[in-house]
Amino acid sequence: MSNHNAANEAAAQIQPAKGKLGVMIPGMGAVATTLIAGVEAVRKGFAKPIGSLAEMGTIRLGKRTEGHSPLIKDFVPLADLNDLVFTGWDIFGGNLYDAAKTAQVLDRDQLDQIKPFLEGIEPMPAVFDKHYVKRLDGKKVKTGRSKCDLANQIRNDIAEFKTKTDRQVMIWCGSTEIFLEPKEVHSTLEKFEKGLVNDDPDIAPSMIYAWACLKEGIPFINGAPNLTVDIPALQDLSKQAGVPTAGKDFKTGQTFMKTVLAPAFKTRMLGLSGWYSTNILGNRDGEVLDDPDNFKTKEETKLGVLDYILQPKLHPDLYKDIYHKVRINYYPPRGDNKEGWDNIDIFGWLGYPMQIKVDFLCRDSILAAPLALDLVLFMDLANRTPALKKLGMQEWLSFYFKAPTVPDGLYPEHDLFIQSMKLKNTLRHIMGESLITHLGLDYYGD
Repeated sequence: MSNHNAANEAAAQIQPAKGKLGVMIPGMGAVATTLIAGVEAVRKGFAKPIGSLAEMGTIRLGKRTEGHSPLIKDFVPLADLNDLVFTGWDIFGGNLYDAAKTAQVLDRDQLDQIKPFLEGIEPMPAVFDKHYVKRLDGKKVKTGRSKCDLANQIRNDIAEFKTKTDRQVMIWCGSTEIFLEPKEVHSTLEKFEKGLVNDDPDIAPSMIYAWACLKEGIPFINGAPNLTVDIPALQDLSKQAGVPTAGKDFKTGQTFMKTVLAPAFKTRMLGLSGWYSTNILGNRDGEVLDDPDNFKTKEETKLGVLDYILQPKLHPDLYKDIYHKVRINYYPPRGDNKEGWDNIDIFGWLGYPMQIKVDFLCRDSILAAPLALDLVLFMDLANRTPALKKLGMQEWLSFYFKAPTVPDGLYPEHDLFIQSMKLKNTLRHIMGESLITHLGLDYYGD
């Protein structure tokens, strides 16, 4: 079979992106409003989708000499931005124009250009429990007899939205919940569903959304560091139902820089003795993370990166005793404009020490919004692609996450450039194109 025929056959197995794609978002705060306002601004021609690999990225096909690098969105059948429809849940009430004004990420002039669109979206009352996010008070919160009752209310909301859209994806953009470890209730789907009925305290709101979502056959993306779908019960449900999941924790600022710099040190066999990271952040995320129990959840995803990239067991002379510290400080004057400051102590030839300082004055939601968009588009693609759908967990999307979820027995890949290669090779594979591996002598010649 020729390459051309193989590509046609592979592409033919992917269902087309027909009709409306409904995007359901628990937590319609800074990230969600920045995403939704941004998509509308792009649709209206006011802006470009900068930061979105799915919309602006290219993918090389064939040999370098062929010069064939189409846009990703022209290569794989992604949903068109004009077909995206948004809904979600939030604890604060008001429409999305109000929420975007409160978030203070986008300027008033830009928001006013799309004001009617944003005013037309009002979040539904959310499942919320202060036990898991102590610093916030819910104003629009669902009430029910049990967590099972609340989960079924979410399923009803989803069923209603299904009547208005052709396909759906859910992406958690809510707050970081308190640190939870896997317990007995998480071990099987049967025990989890019993736990919903019995109001088990180890079932957090994000798990309720994820369960409802997977039961309704909808892909679920976890943009926060919460445990959520990282439990056997929901992973089993995902596989049984043939519904994709992906997570966790959007890789935006400081960790993004770590996954660029740490691979560079390792590639050059430069040693690392310490890495101190601190952040100041003034938005609602910063307020929530000011609580130690919630910070612990975030800390776990931020700390794991260096160990996995540097592999100290393989390179003990260079990385055995790294001192790695991460801090996040709530500082209201800064708003959504986070500052991530890193002091990195490295050593080189003969053990001589050197230092690197990074000061990243980033805009948290501006970095997160295009990641959320890409994840929505790629997860919808996965749900229409039989070879990806049956996997359940979509590890090829680890590019977007601080703590990528992986099947049991595997370690996550954190190196940004390897993650990028995995993502693009997955797209080549599902379209029946040759993978680019940079291997073999013919790579260098004709």
